[in-house]
Amino acid sequence: MTPVLHTERLTFRPYRPEDEDHFVALLRDEEVCRWMGQDRVPEADLRTLFRAILTDVYPRRRFDVWGLWREDAYVGHAEVKKTGNVDGHELITALAPAYWGQGLGTEVVRGLLRHAADDLGLKEAYGMVGADNAASLAMARRLGFRHVRDVVGDDGTVTKMVVISTADPD
Repeated sequence: MTPVLHTERLTFRPYRPEDEDHFVALLRDEEVCRWMGQDRVPEADLRTLFRAILTDVYPRRRFDVWGLWREDAYVGHAEVKKTGNVDGHELITALAPAYWGQGLGTEVVRGLLRHAADDLGLKEAYGMVGADNAASLAMARRLGFRHVRDVVGDDGTVTKMVVISTADPD
C-alpha cells in the first residue's frame, strides 16, 4: 500500500475520492501541462484516470502515487513508478502554480528519494524534464541529478532524462 510520507512542510497522502476535483484542476492547468510537456487532457479523461488510481493502481499496488498537502491545502501530485524509458523508476511531480518558487519542488523530490531508497530499495531514480523548463532543470542540478540523454518527441520537443543516486538525498 502507498504509505503516507512527511517532509518538513508537506504530507504525501494517497488520494481519496474527495480529492478528485483537486487532481483534475491541477492536471487541467495550462501552465502545469506546459511544464510537464503534455497537452491538456479532457476533464472526463482525467476523472477516469483519477478513478483508476483508486480502483486499479492502489488495489493492485502498481506504483506509488500521492496528493501533496501543505496543512489543508492541496499543492500538487507525486509518483514513483517504473519507467518505460530505461530499466528503472521515475520520479514524477507537479505543483500548482501558486506554490512555485517556494522550495516545495526540492522538498518533494527529496521526500520521493528517501522513499525510493528506504521503502523501495532503489539505488537510483530517474526524472524527465522538458528542455525549456529552466527552473526544474536548475533544481535537478542542485540536487545532484546527472544528464543521461535527450529524448526527442515526435513533435520535435526535447526532454532531458536525468538520474540520481538515492544514497543520500539530503
